[in-house]
Amino acid sequence: MDNNFKVNMNEYLPLRDVVFNTLRQAILKGELAPGERLMEIQLAEKLGVSRTPIREAIRKLELEGLVLMIPRKGAEVAKISEKSLRDVLEVRRSLEELAIELACQRMTQEDLVQLEQRQEVFCRAIRSGSPMEMAESDEAFHDVIYLSTGNDKLVQMLNNLREQMYRYRLEYIKDADKRQVLMVEHEHILNALKGRNLSEAKLAAREHIDNQEITVSKNIKEQEENILPGRGRR
Repeated sequence: MDNNFKVNMNEYLPLRDVVFNTLRQAILKGELAPGERLMEIQLAEKLGVSRTPIREAIRKLELEGLVLMIPRKGAEVAKISEKSLRDVLEVRRSLEELAIELACQRMTQEDLVQLEQRQEVFCRAIRSGSPMEMAESDEAFHDVIYLSTGNDKLVQMLNNLREQMYRYRLEYIKDADKRQVLMVEHEHILNALKGRNLSEAKLAAREHIDNQEITVSKNIKEQEENILPGRGRR
C-alpha cells in the first residue's frame, strides 16, 4: 500500500463520507493499486478512525465497481478491465461528440484563449510533470470545452464520468510513448474549434478517445499476460 495518501478531515462532511472520499481518491489516483487487499484494521489505523466507517466505505466502493469482495479473502481494489474501459468510453464518445458540436457553435473568444492557455499548461506538464499532473491538466483542457457548451445538464453528465475516467487517463499517460501524441491530438482539437470546423473537431475528438482505448486495452492485456505465468506456478 502507498503510504502517501492521507485523510482530509472536512469539517462539513460526516466522517463516513470523508473516509469514503479519501479511499475513493486513493484508488482512482493509483495510490491503492488494482488487486491490492483492503484490510480494515490497517486502513482504520492509517486514517485514525474506527473500522465502522472503513467497512461502510468499502461497501459503497463495491457498489461503484471500484472494489471487489472476494469469497474467503475479503475486499480488494478492482482491476481495470477491458469491458469497464469500453463501457465508459462508449458513453464518453457520445457525450463528447455533442459537447464538440455545441462548443463549435457557442465558444467565445475568451473560451478559445482559455483553451489555448490550458493547452500550454498541459504541454508543460507533459515535458516535466508527474503522471497525475498530466492527467489533471488533460482534464482541465477538456473542461473548457464542456463549460463552453453552456449546457448544464451535459456538463453534469460529463462530470459524473470524470472520476471513472481518471483511472484510464492515468493509465494512458503512464505510457511515455503516447505523450507527444496526446499533445498533437489536443492541438488538432484546438485548431478545429478555433476554425469552427465541426467535422474536423469531431474527427479529432474521436481519434483522441479511440487512441486511448487502443493503448489502455493493450496495457490491460499485457498486465494480464504478466500475471498468468505466476498463477501457473502456484
